[in-house]
Amino acid sequence: MKAVVMAGGEGSRLRPLTINRPKPMVPIVDRPVMGHIIELLKQHNITEIVVTVQYLANIIQDHFGDGSAFGVNIEYSLEDQPLGTAGSVKNAEHLLKEPFLVISGDALTDFDLGKIIAAHEASGALATITLTRVPNPLEFGVTIIDEANNVRQFLEKPSWGEVFSDNVNTGIYVLDPKVLRYIEKGKSADWSKDVFPAMLRRKDQLKGYIAEGYWTDVGTIEEYMRASRDYMEGKVDLPRVGHRLDGDIWLDGEADIAPDAQLYGPVYLGHGVKIKGGVIVHGPTAIRDYTVVDTRATIDRSIIWRNSYIGERSELRGAIVLRQCNIKSRAVLFEGVVVGDQTIINAGAVIGANVKIWPSKEVDEGATISSSIIWGSQGRRVLFGRNGITGLVNIDLTPEFCAKLGAAFGATLPRGSKVIMNRDAHYTPRMLKRAMLSGLCSAGVDIDDIHSVPLPVSRFMTHASSAAGGIHVRLSPFDNRVVDIKFFDPNGLDIDTATERKIEGVFFREDYRRVYLDEIGRIRDGEDIDITYTEAFFASLRADALARISKNFKLVVDYANANPSQLLPNILRRLGADVTELNANLDDTRIFQTSQQFEEGIERLSRITPALEASLGVRIDSGGEKLFLVDNTGRRVPGMQALLALTALSMAVHGGGRVAVPVTAPRAFEQIAQQYGGTIERTRANLSALMRTAASNRDLLLLGDSQGNYIFPGFFPVADGLYSIVKMLELLTLHERSLSQVIADLPPYFIDQTRVPCRWEYKGKVMRILNQQYQDRKLEQIDGIKIDLGDEWVLILPDPDGPFFHVIAEGTTEDQAHVLTEKYAGLVAGLQ
Repeated sequence: MKAVVMAGGEGSRLRPLTINRPKPMVPIVDRPVMGHIIELLKQHNITEIVVTVQYLANIIQDHFGDGSAFGVNIEYSLEDQPLGTAGSVKNAEHLLKEPFLVISGDALTDFDLGKIIAAHEASGALATITLTRVPNPLEFGVTIIDEANNVRQFLEKPSWGEVFSDNVNTGIYVLDPKVLRYIEKGKSADWSKDVFPAMLRRKDQLKGYIAEGYWTDVGTIEEYMRASRDYMEGKVDLPRVGHRLDGDIWLDGEADIAPDAQLYGPVYLGHGVKIKGGVIVHGPTAIRDYTVVDTRATIDRSIIWRNSYIGERSELRGAIVLRQCNIKSRAVLFEGVVVGDQTIINAGAVIGANVKIWPSKEVDEGATISSSIIWGSQGRRVLFGRNGITGLVNIDLTPEFCAKLGAAFGATLPRGSKVIMNRDAHYTPRMLKRAMLSGLCSAGVDIDDIHSVPLPVSRFMTHASSAAGGIHVRLSPFDNRVVDIKFFDPNGLDIDTATERKIEGVFFREDYRRVYLDEIGRIRDGEDIDITYTEAFFASLRADALARISKNFKLVVDYANANPSQLLPNILRRLGADVTELNANLDDTRIFQTSQQFEEGIERLSRITPALEASLGVRIDSGGEKLFLVDNTGRRVPGMQALLALTALSMAVHGGGRVAVPVTAPRAFEQIAQQYGGTIERTRANLSALMRTAASNRDLLLLGDSQGNYIFPGFFPVADGLYSIVKMLELLTLHERSLSQVIADLPPYFIDQTRVPCRWEYKGKVMRILNQQYQDRKLEQIDGIKIDLGDEWVLILPDPDGPFFHVIAEGTTEDQAHVLTEKYAGLVAGLQ
């Protein structure tokens, strides 16, 4: 059987390792990573090999030649431009007449290829996908198979709520040449995104094979270090180069080791290595050919490529030093440092943790380097969480971090694009926002600075001004030491996962775009914000209702001393509403409130509203998104009940219609819909999902959640507390009932929830087992695993940001709902 080795990868996430070489040529201890794949193929008597090449193809061709030096026969298929994993194989179709094996040239594995091929031949399938189980499947393509190993579904880089298995696609396939008919020649195509899903739709036989053994995708610096360590520690069953000495020291050829040098394995020494007197080496460490380690140097858990010099008394701790580097005496390289090819680190220099230095640079003597040269520091491996990018002010989120973040976002946009910049009224977002402005401008992006307006207004203006995106910097509503940075797409919605990863990719590669001086972005003040927003605001409301609001309603509004107080009063005055304002002065020292202060504020609103005989009491959050309601009797309305009341009002006024709510909402919503002839749709349990649903379904009357977020797509598909207040007044006016009367007619429901700790590496396993155990009792797979119990249900939902699960249940009584959460929380704990 022939093998196709896909070796066209650029390896951008591995920079600077891959600046001067393609990803398959990055060495894993004693061979390039593709060399290990060649050895694996030879082990299984596969010697006819086709190698697909594109990026720096000549380096691969020069090293492997026709394969005769490695005991195989190699033919090359050259791509003029990247064609994707499937397109590259299609390009080699003329060399593939019989069933063949496809394997990545930039992964490290010791799978038994014979068993994989035998399973394929026995099944008669057109394609067999090799799978393996991993603790954290988020960064991989998850493949769901049934008991007969038939592939049922593919999930590309899923969120935790979509992880129904921990079986991931390893990129190793056995294929019948007929599969290539699904691929258009010369067009980019991917196996897991394009070809295999097309085969599933055509009901072609597609098998999965769960392989035992070692596998890792050498895609990042961290994974490269881990793969090298695992190989040296004997976790990978592949042929080793050289011979073994005492103490788990592997030597390839000859090396000069001083008698008083101390080497603690596992250590690999390449041919011609010199280890001088007093040197201490702690494994796992690899020192490749012709490298010199000078007197009394200390090397701990590091990788040093060929032809480098490590100076006297220098220290390397968890570092990577590439080819032909000169690390001079007393230099110190800390954990995570990567030194690019042909770089000089002069005497006494200290390179701080995680600093990356691009090739051919020089660090001055005695310098202390805490950020990468030239573009900046490598921060967290994952930037984005549920609330955008979040961190402690001046610790996680510093001005220099934000400048780089702005440059990273700018690099993903075309030059000359426009971005809307906004912040809340607090002084810490102001500092960080200004840093981001400079980074964006350096990438050639223009800025419309709208200063400090409510978050939904910022979203609206991003769309209304035809901007390429938007940024909002705010003080976290949960912790006054923390700032959230939120990014918007051109529609004013949160950017999607693909865009987040694109920004992270630029940020961690430090591949910023620096434009020429006449292309530097300009900063302008945003114009006509109030007019643009309020005109669209009123155009979406019913004029007949607006005329009656001023006669029928008294309203109490608590502005929480935040920036909605700069815009909403003008809107309410234009309505002619009778409004009593609380905390209407903008005060950046009171934007954040503790839970006790918040409860005291709601309690005060509950007393004032009935005392003034008001129809409604409303507290709007500091960002202008959420509402907290008090009805005309002074009773606080819980978030889910408020959403249910708004659903009843909307359907009553419109004679039915469609409303979307999260999977966490009770079945009382379906009861309301049945009563008014409407329909309920379910979404994932986060605000971004609600907004995206709203954007693609503008005919929905309402979307919302239990946190006080309400979306009326007829105006704009985002959570907007300012608009929601007026829309609520409109609905109450048209329905001619008070809020307390509407609530009194709602059906009862009983919801309980709890949280179960779960280590990150166990989450995929738990989801897989639950998915298997409750295959016949699952409700719709929207977010997490929802189990149908007749009149009751339980939702098991992995948290996207923390090491735990949420267990949410609806019971026939309050006690029964609690019993269900306790029962299934115990189940989740027991599966770990």
